[in-house]
Amino acid sequence: MTGPRNDTEHKALAAWLEQRIPAWRELETLFISRDRKSDDIEEPRRIISGFHMLVSDLSLARRAIPGSRIHNWLEIMFLRGHQLIFRTPGNTLLRLRDIVAFESPALIRDTSNLLIYTIALFMCSILLGWLLINMFPDLTTLFASTEMINRVQSGELWTDGLLNIIPSSVLSLSLMTNNITVSIFAFSLGAFYGLGTLYIITLNGLMLGGVFAFTAQYGLDGELFNFIIAHGVVELSVICIAGAMGLKLGEALIRPGTKTRQQAFRKATGDAGRVLIVALPFLVVAGLFEGYISPDPGFDLSFRITVGITSGMLFWALLIFGLPWLKR
Repeated sequence: MTGPRNDTEHKALAAWLEQRIPAWRELETLFISRDRKSDDIEEPRRIISGFHMLVSDLSLARRAIPGSRIHNWLEIMFLRGHQLIFRTPGNTLLRLRDIVAFESPALIRDTSNLLIYTIALFMCSILLGWLLINMFPDLTTLFASTEMINRVQSGELWTDGLLNIIPSSVLSLSLMTNNITVSIFAFSLGAFYGLGTLYIITLNGLMLGGVFAFTAQYGLDGELFNFIIAHGVVELSVICIAGAMGLKLGEALIRPGTKTRQQAFRKATGDAGRVLIVALPFLVVAGLFEGYISPDPGFDLSFRITVGITSGMLFWALLIFGLPWLKR
């Protein structure tokens, strides 16, 4: 149990760390300028000196305010500084390992509020799409093609017999391309002050909810769930991650803080890029599931649910926790 003395000490340390924010911002600017290979010969000395102070501050933050926004920010800066000072240039595999194991999880935790907002928006959009189609069935044409509507009205999903028309390999490649395109749009349109990202996330949620509501009217919502569950958990998770990173771009433009908008946007783009390096490859996995498992009637519902939940848990575990057993 923490005593009053320890509580007071932690509060004092937290207040002192708050006062250190300007120094950390200056060091962060040095890291960015060094990434651009500045010719200032004094920069390496200032970076090394600042990094030593950062290590001391991070140690205090881990003790006084673990899990806080400041703590996560310092962890990210430590990783960047360590990479800048100690890593051998050109070692791509080591760089990729650090991104997957440490940097991406720290960035996800630091932007957890944006991720929660994105998921909440997506879920609300699904619900709204469901309600709209139930209240105004004529709006179905906004979410489904004429062929899809005709097939559902005839008592079957548009996905039935899909493998008799398109080979799994071709289907997987097509779906991977489409899903990666949607995710890139969800991210990159954040450059329009986040509005483009909000549009993509809302539209996809409305479509999903609307299509489920439409199929439910003909008793086919269970079959649609059966088709989606194996690949959908990872696929929709990646789209939400890409959306959160898009909102990060928008936030950098709207609230750049002490940086210029250009500096804030450049940093947000770099941070988001490191997260997407980890997230986007999972769309390849989802595409394989969607091409080989989802349309194949030979796989029962329990197997599909197992695949969907297991892949989703692995995805989120890697994104949130990284590979903590590796040494930095």
